[in-house]
Amino acid sequence: MGHHHNGVPIPFIFSLVGLFLLALHVNMSSAAERSTYIVHMDKSLMPKSYASHQHWYSSIVDSFKAQITTSSDGHKISPSLLYTYDNAFHGFSAVLSAEELETLKNSPGFVSAYSDKSITLDTTHTTQFLSLNPSTGLWPASNYGEDIIIGVIDTGVWPESKSFRDDGMTKKLPARWKGTCEVGQEFNSSLCNFKLIGARYFNKGVMAANPGVTLSMNSARDSQGHGTHTSSTAAGNYVDDASYFGYAKGTARGVAPRSRLAIYKVSWDEGRYASDVLAGMDQAIADGVDVISISSGFDSVPLYEDPVAIASFAAMEKGVVVSTSAGNEGPSLGTLHNGIPWVLTVAAGTVDRSFGGTLTLGNGLTITGFTLFPTNAIVENFPLVYNKTFSACNSTELLSSAPDAIIICDDTWPIRSQLFRIIQSQVIGAVFISNDPEILELGYVASPSVVVNPKDAPPVIKYAKKSAKPTVSIKFQQTLIGTKPAPAAAFYTSRGPSPSYPSILKPDIMAPGSLVLASWAPKVPAGYIGFNVYLPSDYNLISGTSMSCPHASGVAALLKGAHPEWSAAAIRSALMTTANPLDNTNNPIRDDGDNFNFASPLAMGAGQIDPNRALGPGLIYDVTPQDYVNLLCSTNFTRKQILAITRSHAYDCSNPSCDLNYPSFIALYSDHHKTKTKVQKFQRTVTNVGDGAARYKAAVIAPKGSKVTVSPEILIFGETYEKQSFTVTIKYKAKKKGTVSSGALVWIEQNGKYTVRSPIVVSPLV
Repeated sequence: MGHHHNGVPIPFIFSLVGLFLLALHVNMSSAAERSTYIVHMDKSLMPKSYASHQHWYSSIVDSFKAQITTSSDGHKISPSLLYTYDNAFHGFSAVLSAEELETLKNSPGFVSAYSDKSITLDTTHTTQFLSLNPSTGLWPASNYGEDIIIGVIDTGVWPESKSFRDDGMTKKLPARWKGTCEVGQEFNSSLCNFKLIGARYFNKGVMAANPGVTLSMNSARDSQGHGTHTSSTAAGNYVDDASYFGYAKGTARGVAPRSRLAIYKVSWDEGRYASDVLAGMDQAIADGVDVISISSGFDSVPLYEDPVAIASFAAMEKGVVVSTSAGNEGPSLGTLHNGIPWVLTVAAGTVDRSFGGTLTLGNGLTITGFTLFPTNAIVENFPLVYNKTFSACNSTELLSSAPDAIIICDDTWPIRSQLFRIIQSQVIGAVFISNDPEILELGYVASPSVVVNPKDAPPVIKYAKKSAKPTVSIKFQQTLIGTKPAPAAAFYTSRGPSPSYPSILKPDIMAPGSLVLASWAPKVPAGYIGFNVYLPSDYNLISGTSMSCPHASGVAALLKGAHPEWSAAAIRSALMTTANPLDNTNNPIRDDGDNFNFASPLAMGAGQIDPNRALGPGLIYDVTPQDYVNLLCSTNFTRKQILAITRSHAYDCSNPSCDLNYPSFIALYSDHHKTKTKVQKFQRTVTNVGDGAARYKAAVIAPKGSKVTVSPEILIFGETYEKQSFTVTIKYKAKKKGTVSSGALVWIEQNGKYTVRSPIVVSPLV
C-alpha cells in the first residue's frame, strides 16, 4: 500500500517528502498475537447501567482483561483500550486477540470491526497564480478568511516558523473553539497563539503497533516537515523574503492568511495508523473547526472501513468542509484515494513558474534551462564535453573516465538515474537534455547541473562538437514567472475513476501541487549536494497532491468566511462549477502524465480552482446528509456497514438512489458492453444563489461518440434560493481500446454573468 518510488535512487527518495514519503509499514511481531482493531458500536443499544459510552466501551475491554490469568495467557500484550470515539463515529479502538474479537462480535451493540491500517501521505507565488488579490474578489469578501478555523490532520507543526506568527490576527478566539494546545516533548502550550490556536497529538495506535517503541518526537512538533508545509500553505501568515536557497524568493503567505490553524498530529516517524487518524478527526470535529484538511489517504479500502470516509461523514453533517488529496499514484487510471462522495477530492497541477539555470556557451549563446541546485555554485568557463562514449550517462564506469568538465547527457535514459550516476562518478556537473516531467515537477538537483529542453539542445551539442575548446558558464538561483502552458495536470496526480465509488466522478478539482514553496521544519534536510551534504531551510519547494489539498482547504475557508450559510456540498459545488478547464494559453489544460495531451477530468476534475469566480457561482448543486444515505442504501453494503458510516438510525433506506445531486457526470462501461448502446439518466436540482430572478440556457459538448440531451434546456428562476430540476441523458457505447472521452454541460445565464460548468466523462470501469 505505500508509495511507489518510481525507480528514484535511494538518496533522493528521502528528499521527495511531499511525494515519496516512505509509508512505514510496521507489522505486529508474530509473538504478540494481539493487534489493534477499530470497532464500531451502535450507541443507541448502550445498556442503561452505563453512565457514558466511554464507561461502556472500557468495561467491554476490562471484561477481557478479567478473563486472563498470567499463567494461561501466552500473549506479550494484554488487551487494552486505545481511544473511544464519539464524533467521527461511535466506537473505540483496542488491542485484542482474534478470540476476544469473536466474543466482542456477539455482544449487544456491536456493528463492525476491522484491523488498524497504514495511511499514505500524499505548497509563494501560487496565490497570485490563482488570481487572489487585495482589491477584488474572494480575499476582501472573506476578509482573508478571518476567524475561520482550519484543522490540519498531518505530521504536526514547527511552531517557531514565521508562518505561524500571529501579527495582524484578531486577539479574540471564536466562541465555538473548544480546542487546546497540548503539552509534549519540546512543545509547551505557550507555543500556540492567535494564529496557531491549537495543537494536539494522537499516538496510541502507533504505540500499540510497535510495543515498547520510543517515539522520536512525542508531541505535536513536526519531525518530517510535511505538516508544517501543508498548514502554512492553507493559512500561513505573511513572511517577507522567504525562498528555497534563493529560488522562488518573495513574500510567502497561505491561501487564507487570516484564518486560524489547529494542528492534529496523527502521522509519526514510526508509522501512520487509522486509529490515530480517526482520533485526530474525531477531536477536530469536537473542537469546532470549520474546515478539515487531510493530505493523506487509505488505498484500496471500502468506504465503511476508510477512516477518512467515516470521520468526514460526521464532519459533513456539521457543515465542516473536508478537503482531501487524491494521491500520488498517477498516471494510471483508477489509482486515486479519498474518492469519497461527501468530501472534496483534490488533484495536483503545475504552476506558471520555473526555476532556472542560465547556460552561457563560449560562443556567447545563452540558453535557459531548469535547475534547483541549492546553492550559488561558481561555474565559469568550464570545459564542455559531448562524447558518445559516456553521453548516455548510464554507466558509472564509463563516466569515471570522463575529463574534469561539464558533461552533456543525451535524452536516452531516465534523468533521475543519469543524475545518480553523475554524482556517483564525481563528474563536476552536467547538461541534461530532457523534458521529463518528473525532474521538472519534483526538482531535487543535487549536482551543479542544468536540464535543457530537447528543442534547445542542438546548438549546444553542435558547439561542443565543433568548437576547438568549448566552454560553458552556468548561473543558478533564477526564478522565471509566467511560464506557459500552465497549469498542466501533474504526472503523479492519481486518476479516477474512484475505486471506492466509481459512479461519482473524482477527483473534483485541481490546485497547485508542483514545486510549491511553504514553511518547513529546519531539522529535516531540504536540499542536497551530492550524497553526503544535507542542507536545512526554513522553506521548502515540494510536490504532491499533499500540496494541492491545502490550497483547496484555504479557498474553502475563504468561501466559508464569505458565505457562512453554505453547506459543505454548496462550497464544493461552487469550486467545481467555476473551475477553469483552460490553461494560460487559453487552450484546454494538458496532462504531463499523458504525453502532454489534453487532460481528462479523471486527472484534473472540473479544472483548476478559481477562487474569485467561486465567490459567485450563480447556481449550486446542494446535497443533504440523507441524499448521501440514499446513495449508500443503493450499494450492496449491509445495514451494519452503512451504520458504520452514518452512526445513526435516524436515517432510513426507503429511497435508495445512486443518482447523487453532484456537479459532474460519469458514465461507465465494462468489457462486456462492447456492442450495446448504453443509456444513463441523471436527475439534477440546482439552487439559484445569484441576485433575484434569472434565466439559464444549457450548452452541451458531448464526449466523443456519445449523445447528450438535457431536458429542459432552459431554467427560469423567479427569485434567489429558488430550485429547478433537469435531466441529463447520455447515450454511449463502449470504446474498443477502453479509452476515456469527456465533454461538459454548461448552464449560461442569459446576460452572461454566470457560467455553471459540469464535466461529463465516459470511462471504462477500471
